[in-house]
Amino acid sequence: MKRHSEILNASQVDFYHENGYVVLESHLPQDVIQNIRSEVARIEASAVNLTESNDKLDLEDSHSPGDPRVRRIKLPHTQSDIFKNLMFSDRILAPVRDLIGPDLRLHTSKLNMKSAGYGAAIEWHQDFAFYPHTNDDAVAVAVMIDDMGDENGPLMVFPGSHKGPVFDHHSDGVFSGGVNLQKTGLNPDRAVALMGPSGSISIHHGRILHGSSLNRSAHSRRVLFYEILAADAFPIMGGMTNFGSIAEFDQKILCGKPTIEPRLSPVPVRIPQPQPALNRSIYEIQAGVKKASFAKV
Repeated sequence: MKRHSEILNASQVDFYHENGYVVLESHLPQDVIQNIRSEVARIEASAVNLTESNDKLDLEDSHSPGDPRVRRIKLPHTQSDIFKNLMFSDRILAPVRDLIGPDLRLHTSKLNMKSAGYGAAIEWHQDFAFYPHTNDDAVAVAVMIDDMGDENGPLMVFPGSHKGPVFDHHSDGVFSGGVNLQKTGLNPDRAVALMGPSGSISIHHGRILHGSSLNRSAHSRRVLFYEILAADAFPIMGGMTNFGSIAEFDQKILCGKPTIEPRLSPVPVRIPQPQPALNRSIYEIQAGVKKASFAKV
């Protein structure tokens, strides 16, 4: 039986399935965005005097204790009720239910920060290359905390690439979390930037090829990500998804019901092994990419 959509109209749902992404402009009210900004500032302040990344913050290569520079807040929903409550809200979950169904599980959360003038690039990659599952009902919801335009390193995607292969993300036989764009055969002119005013959200498919360049503007570009999967998508051995126990796995249910019956779909899979020596974040993993598409700081 066809489900009634909660937020997205039929055209938006069709656009997502055809292109692998959808953008909802000004989806969150500004009071929510302001609360997020306040929490970002509070957490970011803890980087003062840090000399290296830890389990809560990932630091820019140009970071120093006297000039703190944070590029990622790790698992923000565990560091702030603001992020946790938003994650469980219908503002986030309703459009995801419209796309992949009523039973949803959290994969992870992160808040990527591209500060004005130096925010780090992220090489072209597919999320599914990091976490292969039994089916690909997997999305990333990106909350635009700042206005996102061409000049400040917006998220870019290749429309329709979610229907193709999982590309090779290895360099010299080691998983490096990024692709050689030339070898994919994709024309970089086909990439689309996902932009909008603060409070907008984008949702992209776990298999879509995406990346982002340096922030060379005078404006911050901060994006809060919630990565969400259908509850019947189970991790494949060798992927980067932690699976301690079924009880722990079920604690990640965001809405709907858990299951012990994985749905098996004929989706392309590559195993992200062997892992590099440093693999605590995508930034460390992508240090192994041999042919970068984006300039470094």
